[in-house]
Amino acid sequence: MTDKARDYSETLFLPQTDFPMRGGLPQKEPELLARWAKLKMYDRLRDVAKERPRYILHDGPPYANGNIHIGHALNKVLKDVVTRSQQMLGHDSNYVPGWDCHGLPIEWKVEEEYRAKGKAKPDFSDPIAINAFRAECRAFATHWLNVQREEFKRLGVEGDWDHPYSTMDFASEAVIAREIMKFAENGLLYRGSKPVMWSVVEKTALAEAEVEYEDYQSDMVWVAFPVKQTANDALKQAAIVIWTTTPWTIPGNRAISYSSRIAYALYEVESATNDFGPQKGARYIIAEKLAQEVADKAKIVFRKVADVTADDLAHVTCAHPLQALGYTFDVPLFDGDHVTDDAGTGFVHTAPGHGREDFDIWMASGKMLAGRGINPRIPYTVDEDGFYTNDAPGFGPDREGGAARVITDKGAKGDANDAVIKALIEANALVARGRLKHQYPHSWRSKKPVIFRNTPQWFIAMDQPFDYAGKGGATSRAGSNQPTLRDVALASIKETQWVPAAGENRINGMIANRPDWVVSRQRAWGTPISVFVAKRDLPQHGLKEKDVLRDARVNQRIYDAFLAEGGDAWFADKSGARFLQPDFDPADFEKVTDVIDVWFDSGSTHAFTLEDPVAFPQLAGTKRKVDGGNDTVMYLEGSDQHRGWFHSSLLESCGTRGRAPFDVVLTHGFVLDENGRKMSKSLGNTTAPQDIIKTSGADILRMWVCASDYADDLRIGPEILKGTAETYRKLRNTIRWMLGSLAHFRPEDRVAVDTMPELERLMLHRLAEVGEQVEQAYRDFDYKRIFATLAAFMNIDLSAFYFDIRKDTLYCDPISSVTRKAALTVIDRLFEHTVRWLAPMLCFTADEAWIARHPGDTNSVHLETFAELPAGWRNDGLAEKWRKVRSVRRVVTGALELERAQKRIGSSLEAAPAIHIADAELFAAVSDIDFAEVCITSAATLVSGEGPADAFRMPEVPGVSVVSQRADGQKCARSWRYFDPATADAAYPDITPRDAVAMREWEALPKGAE
Repeated sequence: MTDKARDYSETLFLPQTDFPMRGGLPQKEPELLARWAKLKMYDRLRDVAKERPRYILHDGPPYANGNIHIGHALNKVLKDVVTRSQQMLGHDSNYVPGWDCHGLPIEWKVEEEYRAKGKAKPDFSDPIAINAFRAECRAFATHWLNVQREEFKRLGVEGDWDHPYSTMDFASEAVIAREIMKFAENGLLYRGSKPVMWSVVEKTALAEAEVEYEDYQSDMVWVAFPVKQTANDALKQAAIVIWTTTPWTIPGNRAISYSSRIAYALYEVESATNDFGPQKGARYIIAEKLAQEVADKAKIVFRKVADVTADDLAHVTCAHPLQALGYTFDVPLFDGDHVTDDAGTGFVHTAPGHGREDFDIWMASGKMLAGRGINPRIPYTVDEDGFYTNDAPGFGPDREGGAARVITDKGAKGDANDAVIKALIEANALVARGRLKHQYPHSWRSKKPVIFRNTPQWFIAMDQPFDYAGKGGATSRAGSNQPTLRDVALASIKETQWVPAAGENRINGMIANRPDWVVSRQRAWGTPISVFVAKRDLPQHGLKEKDVLRDARVNQRIYDAFLAEGGDAWFADKSGARFLQPDFDPADFEKVTDVIDVWFDSGSTHAFTLEDPVAFPQLAGTKRKVDGGNDTVMYLEGSDQHRGWFHSSLLESCGTRGRAPFDVVLTHGFVLDENGRKMSKSLGNTTAPQDIIKTSGADILRMWVCASDYADDLRIGPEILKGTAETYRKLRNTIRWMLGSLAHFRPEDRVAVDTMPELERLMLHRLAEVGEQVEQAYRDFDYKRIFATLAAFMNIDLSAFYFDIRKDTLYCDPISSVTRKAALTVIDRLFEHTVRWLAPMLCFTADEAWIARHPGDTNSVHLETFAELPAGWRNDGLAEKWRKVRSVRRVVTGALELERAQKRIGSSLEAAPAIHIADAELFAAVSDIDFAEVCITSAATLVSGEGPADAFRMPEVPGVSVVSQRADGQKCARSWRYFDPATADAAYPDITPRDAVAMREWEALPKGAE
């Protein structure tokens, strides 16, 4: 006879696991990183994936100049999730990290150190000085590359960290130089004169991607250009009024643009109350829509004299308003599509050296200018320091007190506007003036305003037909049908998968409308533009003055030197003799000293990473689908890179290979604070990934990334992270419970699916259903959907439903119980699949759990693929039946919650509800279900028909009502179920007969086996 006071807890199959409830991630994660390093995980991943199709995530290089921030963390975690998930989907998914190491920010940091030490800036014309400076830049970049590498590894990012690429590696610089030389060879590289965005502070041209728009207060002027020639006598004494927010560009004016779609008129001043400018009788030509606004600004009253037609304007030539200072040339009128009557006067002051549209219309009008005898030369009115030149008479070096300045070297507004406005007033040409606060381009580095300035720069032509290497490797030679770089790039965009799809339209518009690519910078730290230009006609070499030398022997010598010494080799030889001789005389050539735009650097990374089997043997043999192979290359960066890295990579590859360097492009948004504000140290609303890792662990950060909609801007902050940590806790505890339960699972106890109870077969159906969704979402890069699906499945289907129901069976059933064995079989499958599905996202926790289940020095979930989901697990009919069961269960659960709230019961096992089902079809469908088991009560009665009026009901489940009743009998001392003591085994009178069978089997086990 068993003592009634016996403690039965030792006889229960309670969960047993060393997997802790609290993650302790800040301490555990470094241990796992050390384990992966010991395993040589990157090499192991390559070994297990041999012969699989490759999925290469080519890294968009971060800039090596500081600690990583939350945006870096978002980017790298997304990349890691892509890489890990594609590996588990059956690819050889390879990630080689890289760094962008050239450029102005690093130069600035080194120069700051010079200033702090009182050292003078080096003389970059001195080979020794410039290479010493470059060495300091290289050391600075190397330091931060190593710092960032450790920070990225701490995020759990798997990659070839021992062999990353960097744009400053000698091999990289050699290839970058070779790529720019390819553009010289195909004729797209040219030196020209164009207005470029110029930073006076940084003394360099800026690409579109280096500019951001900020609020700025500009001077506005309305200026009268006297009509000099016209076929309409009414216009002979009139003036055309233009409006501009850059008065300093007036010395650069060479034309006026109008639109044939706009209605213009001639107006005569009747009265004026101004201090300068328009007086009674003056006549002005202005767009009708804007005339009154101009009159108000000029403090005048005027009357309309006559309409002015587009034909009238086409035959007008004006004089420059500052002709008395030496601006004696004719000012023609152009019909331009860019002109509107939304603001201003309907006329656009056109200074081809200071605006893109101004330049374009000036160049497009070359034939007309020649016909009128107008010099098409574009002046250089402003120098690199922001001062006027001799091309701006009256404001340049000839001016009393020296040249006026547009912007100072500190980025402040200079005296140029005031000087020009004063001259306009003296010439009686200023109609009105004012100030305007608007969005104006600033350098993203210095945060100071930039100017459009005509400069000699190196460009890659977008619209010049060229020969390119086609997809089959042959050279396209289609005569007049040769494509332009713009044509090839636009075609390649259509062949690329864009995630999200809106990215295609965005980059398509940017490529379609972009100007020629400025690829030169006047700096020291970068890969040099390694070309030579003929100083004079060289008929013996087939060259004319200013032609770029194209010679395979010279190019090979440049490449070999860079491979051995890096770009320093270029600067070390002032004349270029080592590259030119013995084939050419250095005296005949100018050695270009500009460096290549860093966007060209990073745009060339595919060439020296994906295509260099010597430097990156792990990528050797890659053959993309576009080339007839099975491999895929993805680029993944922030959405701003449509105008940055995606853009430059596309153009670089299309110009040298005739196709895009990528097959898939994925973009993500930016990180804001919890209130949707941009993060700023001054606002104190930044969230540092290092802090999250230190306090919560990298997996919490990774979970935040995967739970967020990365396609939009993401928010982060203490409250959001608190919610993320709570969700993590629930998932971890679900995993922990599975591990604990599986401690009692023996492989030989595995149960065949067709012999399992319905509940187990239902869970396998749900597992298959969820698996299809999860794996498809991984293919679609829809991580938010995966996270939401898994969280719901593990928290609701498993923890709150299946596990809750099966705890009694698992803990209390006899060891021989088929239901218990079936449940363990299913839990084993649940663990194997869910942990694999979580592994790309929660890389640390998933591997910790996997090792707990599959101990061994070489085991890791990351070496696995997603497990097969047998088609036989799907059972839609069973799922529909159990949908009905669960709806009935909801009503019972609601009734029991009410009983608990009223203190009529404590545990649900104290209840024995009567369940009334009025719907005959529903009753028939669920009549064979043991609702006591499903509802975790000691008993349950199913009754056909409508229940009593006072029965518990839920409106959303019509036809089901529950009458709550307390369970009769005695409480089992082992399982806590209530039972009829008359049914008890005489040897175990205080427990149910089921528990008595379990006790007999437990006591029959060999000592210690339990």
